[in-house]
Amino acid sequence: MQSAVIVFPASNCDRDAATALEKVTGRKPLMVWHEETTLPKVDFVVIPGGFSYGDYLRSGAIAARSPIVRDIVKKAGDGLPVAGFCNGFQILTEAGLLPGALMRNKGLRFVCRPQKLQIVNGDTMFTKAYKGITEVTYPIAHFDGNYYADNDTLRELRKSGRIVFKYIDNPNGSLNDIAGICNEAGNVLGMMPHPERAVDPLICDSGRGGTDGIALFKSVLEAVR
Repeated sequence: MQSAVIVFPASNCDRDAATALEKVTGRKPLMVWHEETTLPKVDFVVIPGGFSYGDYLRSGAIAARSPIVRDIVKKAGDGLPVAGFCNGFQILTEAGLLPGALMRNKGLRFVCRPQKLQIVNGDTMFTKAYKGITEVTYPIAHFDGNYYADNDTLRELRKSGRIVFKYIDNPNGSLNDIAGICNEAGNVLGMMPHPERAVDPLICDSGRGGTDGIALFKSVLEAVR
């Protein structure tokens, strides 16, 4: 599987994503600069976390209008698997690939800690390799992670099984404890937690969860194969 990581000014999780992808796939991902107008031929794209464009205007708002994201939107519509973590989730909502918005955390506090999550839908192309595991721990680190959507959107997300991850002990006020969702076709995932930072127990050793992120990337690898 050939993957790609998109790099924006002030991305700070692009190398984490690249390390995770190489660990799982055995192949270095392509690092694609935001000013590129066309994606190379790849099987999976990660939009990483960080503070693209310094989070000016709104988190992810400027990055969502970059040349490469326009091509990602087109190719995602053709079925290309895309995942956005943290700032990547914000970019996906701003680009219209996922519904809703990420607002300031409840209490206006930056949260940074290992976070327990419930896998709500284990049958997606991003979660199948968990094989019945319903609880994982990923790191979180965000100030604008409070997921909001109108009632009709929330109802549709629940009804269609598009809520993929929920927080256990909600850290930011997200409606319905939502931590991650997918699009209607199931090939685009956005989530505030960082699975790419949970692939090595030496980096993320919280007693549990040091490698909980690996199965997410394995899920995509198996789906692509």
